[in-house]
Amino acid sequence: MGSINGYLLLTPSGHFANDKAHSRMTPDFLVTHSGGFHADELLSSVILTRLFPKARLIRSRAPEWITPSADRIIYDVGGRYDAAAQIFDHHQRGAPLRESGQPYSSFGLIWKHYGRDYLAASGLPEGHIEALHASFDAGFVLPVDLVDNGALSPSIAGPLAGLTLPALLETLKPVFDETDPEATDHAFQNALAIARSFVEARIAQSAAKLRAEALVDQAIMAAGDGRILELPMGMPFRPAIVKAGADQLLFVVHPRENDWCLTGIRRADEGFELRADLPAAWAGLTDQDLVAACGVEGASFCHSGRFIAAAKTREAALAMAELAVTEAVSGG
Repeated sequence: MGSINGYLLLTPSGHFANDKAHSRMTPDFLVTHSGGFHADELLSSVILTRLFPKARLIRSRAPEWITPSADRIIYDVGGRYDAAAQIFDHHQRGAPLRESGQPYSSFGLIWKHYGRDYLAASGLPEGHIEALHASFDAGFVLPVDLVDNGALSPSIAGPLAGLTLPALLETLKPVFDETDPEATDHAFQNALAIARSFVEARIAQSAAKLRAEALVDQAIMAAGDGRILELPMGMPFRPAIVKAGADQLLFVVHPRENDWCLTGIRRADEGFELRADLPAAWAGLTDQDLVAACGVEGASFCHSGRFIAAAKTREAALAMAELAVTEAVSGG
């Protein structure tokens, strides 16, 4: 951390290891406003500091810093949106809107212009970048944009309103009677590291779902018209099943670290209703009690909610799955 002409400079930290060349002119400075911080400029900073790790992050409202120049990217301050001039604010009259009419925050603008480069720099397959860019925008960026612009109230989350990401990031601000003049800038740096971890984890999970889709597709082909899907390991499976239209599938079997898992398939993204429950006679039983109930040696556990069970071997798990299918299709 240092200063230029009295303005605090923050050196970004916590970047990915394998930086790639970036097609844009590399800025010397990443400029956002000083004072209290919000989720949108924090998350924008996550993207930009990953792409430009040598640029110095400056928090200032001084005219000499928030005036566009070839050596900087300015965001969430400056009263303009002009991608060619590398300034991305959304507080001015005539602020930018998405094609849907929904408002952008600085995060949405930065993701729109730099998100694909961020994903590429993260080493993700080129063929996945467009899908990941769109899904992250819809599921992560847009909600932050809407909350920042007052178009969405965290109160819709009910008791969880204070646990939404924008609310949690703002709890990292210094308390009102903090006397250290640098407290807010230190807090910004700490919050930036936390925000980075959420962005990276969300994108990693989304990328993993795309990798899983290919494996699930292969397993669906192998299952044919069968009711049981066998996977080589635990992974997200429902999106690929729905996408493939494999409505005949009722249960999924896969190995775990020390045993095998048998699980149901949810009917919808929301809620817990399954296409088929495990047999009621198995509910809440373990080990020999479960073996006695289902007649399968090696059966070891069935949740009382009847959505997941376990067995010691693949053969036992598949045998339990066949019994569950028989009961489900017979209406037993």
